[in-house]
Amino acid sequence: MKIAFAGTPEFAAVALRALLAAGYEIPLVLTQPDRPAGRGQKLVASPVKQVALEHGIPVHQPERLKDPATHVPLIEAAPDVLVVAAYGLILPQAVLDIPGHGCINIHASLLPRWRGAAPIQRCLEAGDAETGVTIMQMEAGLDTGPLLLAYSIKVGAGETAATLHDKLALLGGRLIVMALQQIDGLQRVPQSAAGETYASKIDKAEAALDWTQPAALIERRIRAFDPFPGCTARTGDATIKLWRAELATGTGQPGEILAVAPAGITVACGEGALRLVELQKPGGRRLASADFLPGFPLSVGQRFS
Repeated sequence: MKIAFAGTPEFAAVALRALLAAGYEIPLVLTQPDRPAGRGQKLVASPVKQVALEHGIPVHQPERLKDPATHVPLIEAAPDVLVVAAYGLILPQAVLDIPGHGCINIHASLLPRWRGAAPIQRCLEAGDAETGVTIMQMEAGLDTGPLLLAYSIKVGAGETAATLHDKLALLGGRLIVMALQQIDGLQRVPQSAAGETYASKIDKAEAALDWTQPAALIERRIRAFDPFPGCTARTGDATIKLWRAELATGTGQPGEILAVAPAGITVACGEGALRLVELQKPGGRRLASADFLPGFPLSVGQRFS
């Protein structure tokens, strides 16, 4: 089969590499336009585009797919299947209808749980015990198409969005190859209406912690937002980032520092307390609490706002 591919971030690049390693002919890759990044704000190609260029695959980068003229490269490529992974653009029905076998999506959750843009982060934030990857036949709705293949994994106790992303990306690459190898024999199972949840896109405004929330929820959010956008807390005029924390004992006003030690800074929450063990001051780098405190002293009684 000829496989066209649509995706943008590293999660999708892992799947593209898996398809290439499996020997599939890929006549076209769709990815989002180059975006400015870094201090110099230079245009940077997406991870998927970088893989495509390494293998000499033509790349198509429309801003959106509403204009029929943007569909021409895909029509000319005449793929049997369009594989989609974290592309970031909505595919209109006219695009879904181009490949003979339609469009197949690699989604980083066990659908219908966590449809939408940020399934990995929302899974961790909610404290799910398991997640996985679903291979889905695409239709016009948002992640609503029939299920083709799924595989679940346990969510580790200290899992972050970064570590879970890497596990699911590798799993997605393996599953899409398996799905394509048996594409004509796969049963298309309609999604159940029960258990449907939506994983809204992560907003930078969510980074600021609310210390009136339970310690368990704050700890999960810190892991869910690592590496982006990172959780923040203010003390005085400074905003620091919090990268790792542990549940602790203690009571006080939400945000109040209850103890300061090399092993961590204990902070009262709406329920319970949290020990901050990896932090980052403005302009600095991530540090264990023992290394952070000499350059950014904190004392019992101070409060994070």
